[in-house]
Amino acid sequence: MKTFEGVDFLKIDSLLTEEEILIRDTARKFVEDRVKPIIEEYHREHKFPIHLVKEMGELGFLGSNLKGYDFLPGITNVGYGLIMQELERGDSSLRSFASVQGALVMYPILSFGSEKQKEKWLPALARGDKIGCFGLTEPDFGSNPGGMKTIARKKGNYYILNGSKMWITNGSIADVAVVFAKLEDGTIGGFLVERGFEGFKQVEIKNKFSLRASDTGILYFDDCKVPAENKLPGVKGLKHALMCLTQARYGIGCGVLGPAMECYHIALEYSKERIQFSNKPIAHHQLIQEKLVYMISEITKAQLLSIQVGMLKDKNKAHYSHISLLKKNNVKISREIAKLSREILGAAGIVDDYPIIRHMMNLESVFTYEGTDEIHTLIIGHHITGIPAYY
Repeated sequence: MKTFEGVDFLKIDSLLTEEEILIRDTARKFVEDRVKPIIEEYHREHKFPIHLVKEMGELGFLGSNLKGYDFLPGITNVGYGLIMQELERGDSSLRSFASVQGALVMYPILSFGSEKQKEKWLPALARGDKIGCFGLTEPDFGSNPGGMKTIARKKGNYYILNGSKMWITNGSIADVAVVFAKLEDGTIGGFLVERGFEGFKQVEIKNKFSLRASDTGILYFDDCKVPAENKLPGVKGLKHALMCLTQARYGIGCGVLGPAMECYHIALEYSKERIQFSNKPIAHHQLIQEKLVYMISEITKAQLLSIQVGMLKDKNKAHYSHISLLKKNNVKISREIAKLSREILGAAGIVDDYPIIRHMMNLESVFTYEGTDEIHTLIIGHHITGIPAYY
């Protein structure tokens, strides 16, 4: 198994506990043995490797930082971030799946659900027996979720939902969707909409150039009948949906270090082997070294940022603006590192003999979803100035 010591320039491992290193190495071995040998094929075929879901459940990767029940691992947030890092080193589709399953489905059920809802869904989701998705984004409203058009009106023992949700990870394969909708009084409620409910349709989005190995769907609600007992009792407005996003954004900020480290590692090794001009490897040239130094510098800073935010999160001291900084910074540098790595490989960087072009395309989606770079800039700006500049 590769150890990637060269990507730990500042001896970051010394900041981790033995348990966190074991967790990281377990996830790394899973990716090396089970993901990398097949992921290019699934990417080409535009398919999600659904057979890996139960394996991830058995390894404790799903909802791994959640606590409260015996079947929830409750590991540190630093450890959880390392799992996300390694899954995304394999492919963003695997990290996206695990991130949605844990942070956007299990977390809201655990935090805002009834005991009956928790008993029904949490064990099955943790094991990977059931798959969940998160319905907030709509065709017309992404960065402004408060403008949602999906509505829910009470009718007897049911809520009737009408509307749609778009760009939903796990959307067409989910057994349950955590859906947010406007109630008749204008407030926002949360619902567990199950596959097969009358008026509920799940459709896969095809022809993507990014996240091709991820299932992405549209959820349609046409007089969809949702039993009143499926309403999440703890959801009292949009703030609870945003709390879920904070959980997911942390995993993204840690996860994107995976492709950054992978692309850098490949570019470094390639530059030492590729002979060009004067019979020397291209790593001999100053402009190539400048690219490599930029990459390892940004990776090192991002590693420290990830660990510090994870430690704050473990102490319940992480503010959502800290997580916005993590997501904004780390996705941006990962995107740039993938681009520079492609440049170093030249034409070899555009074929899937190497994973770089796949990571490049995936990161285009990650750069946009769960809050665009601009939205996270404004979140941080609001926090440091006290002045909201969203509108």
